[in-house]
Amino acid sequence: MHGPSEMPLESIRTDGWFERIGESIGSFQALCDIIGARFFAFAMITGARITALTVDRRNPDNTLVDFVVGAPDAEVTDSDTQRLTLADFRRRLVAALVTEEPIAPPPTRPTDTEAVQLHIGVRYLLLAPLYGYSLTKLTVSGGDSFIDLSHDGIDERYDLGELRARIRTHVREELDRVQRGGRSAIDLGRITEAEAAEKRGEPLRVIELLGAWPAPLAIFLRTPEGQLLAPDTRALIARGLGYLGSACITLAEVQKGEEILRLGVQYAGDGPAASEIYARLGESMVRSDRHGEAIGPLRRAMNLGADGARIWPLLARALAERGRLVAAYGAVLEARAAGAEGPALDASVDRIQRGLGPGLDAWRTLVESASRR
Repeated sequence: MHGPSEMPLESIRTDGWFERIGESIGSFQALCDIIGARFFAFAMITGARITALTVDRRNPDNTLVDFVVGAPDAEVTDSDTQRLTLADFRRRLVAALVTEEPIAPPPTRPTDTEAVQLHIGVRYLLLAPLYGYSLTKLTVSGGDSFIDLSHDGIDERYDLGELRARIRTHVREELDRVQRGGRSAIDLGRITEAEAAEKRGEPLRVIELLGAWPAPLAIFLRTPEGQLLAPDTRALIARGLGYLGSACITLAEVQKGEEILRLGVQYAGDGPAASEIYARLGESMVRSDRHGEAIGPLRRAMNLGADGARIWPLLARALAERGRLVAAYGAVLEARAAGAEGPALDASVDRIQRGLGPGLDAWRTLVESASRR
């Protein structure tokens, strides 16, 4: 390939595959409840077919799982059946999925769907939707491969190797959560204390108070009860997730913190807590110099009523760093109208001035002339 090659992924996207399979399995919900929905999906991906369960109600981790590994239509004998406790079965699944595998050569033709699948990795195509990733485009350029995707409604781009590593991290964290006891109670009374800890600059205390929340909340959100939560309760939970996500980011766990903020986005919806969650997510991306990713959350925060003096300077910087200089200067004007000043805004103006040159002076004159009319 001599130039960048773009390949739409609509034909191989696997969004909703797990739910569709569930519609054809009578015991689907029971298996999800006992094994864990994502671990049941992991079993399907690795080819581990569960043949029997001996449930231990007093200690679920000691539930016995009988399974076979192989093609679905293969004949099964007693000697093929393996038995593990649920805890060991989960560890076996995760170990299989987090083992790195080489990336196959990039496809030479966009229509070669098998080569596209092998290049991205069939395993990753199936894991991605479990964590809210909807893959839209593969770009191969100069020996590098990039994936464009939508993640919880936010457009993002990742190097293929980076995306694969990110998904493996999600899988590891799934095991970490159940080993820590993912069904920890959600005490909404802790939110006030977490807010106070954030104001005191004590991120470790925030994590101590709310660190067990993400796993049960992610599961709860997909239950009928979670969907019917009152708006005030959803906003309160979103606030707590905002404090926790920012605490993780402060302690350099940026990826983990942003995942928690995205969960907060899902709870917030378009409610009163949404602007703050999007603002925190956008701020984190700006601090990580991921300016292209930051633009979407920051604009969403503004549309939902965030403080302009806080958001417009960040948006000006993000736009300027991405070379969208006219839009960046518009954000500068909005920031100043909202009362924002400071070195960060001045730095954005300097970058815009260098990029636009005399054109910026002409535009300033035009704006000033229009404002006097």
